[in-house]
Amino acid sequence: MVASPDDDRRYHRRRQQLVEALRTRGIHEERVLAAIGRVHRHAFVDPALRDRAYEDEALPIGLNQTISQPFTVAYQTSLLEVQPDDRILEVGTGSGYQAAVLCELGARVFSVERHADLLARARRLFDDLGYDVRTRHGDGTKGWRAFAPYDGIVVTAGAPEVPAPLLRQLREPSGPDAQGGRLVVPIGGAGGQTMTRITRTGAGPHDYAREEFHSFRFVPLVSGVGDDDA
Repeated sequence: MVASPDDDRRYHRRRQQLVEALRTRGIHEERVLAAIGRVHRHAFVDPALRDRAYEDEALPIGLNQTISQPFTVAYQTSLLEVQPDDRILEVGTGSGYQAAVLCELGARVFSVERHADLLARARRLFDDLGYDVRTRHGDGTKGWRAFAPYDGIVVTAGAPEVPAPLLRQLREPSGPDAQGGRLVVPIGGAGGQTMTRITRTGAGPHDYAREEFHSFRFVPLVSGVGDDDA
């Protein structure tokens, strides 16, 4: 599914229009906007929906899941404060679009997905588009201990509460003035969630700082599925 030169010319203007729309809505992190502008979102949606790929809306990808709205992807990514070579865990691979944006920012991306069919599709896209993403079929609420600690963890589904294993897999700050790993997760029930950022501030079990931001609506985060070997 590698995009042809004709496809790239066809969609380039739409990507730039999307970037400008996101900037108008309040996304001001230029590195994130540039990454959004480089990712071929049309490759991550159903062919029948490609004319809507660069609209700022979520779209169905099957199995009652969606590719997130670009604004949501940009918002969560901005809160992560990703730097080149950061180790980032994504909980919920979905279409693969969020992971691609993280790759464009120079992150080392690890992604867990509970739906085997969605994960297989995303893996093929990563290969076709040249994104180096380590993926695993499993329960994302448990994180992925093998590659911890992480500079950032992003959860792409709504959680009723913060999954404790994810907190433990955040990187500890390297010094008294250093910032530890950051978890960005929408917290709440079926009626909507509050985007929440939790930053590790020390090595202790309670050394975390919590910030709450705007309200969103995500599909629910589900635990207890997939491969238990985290």
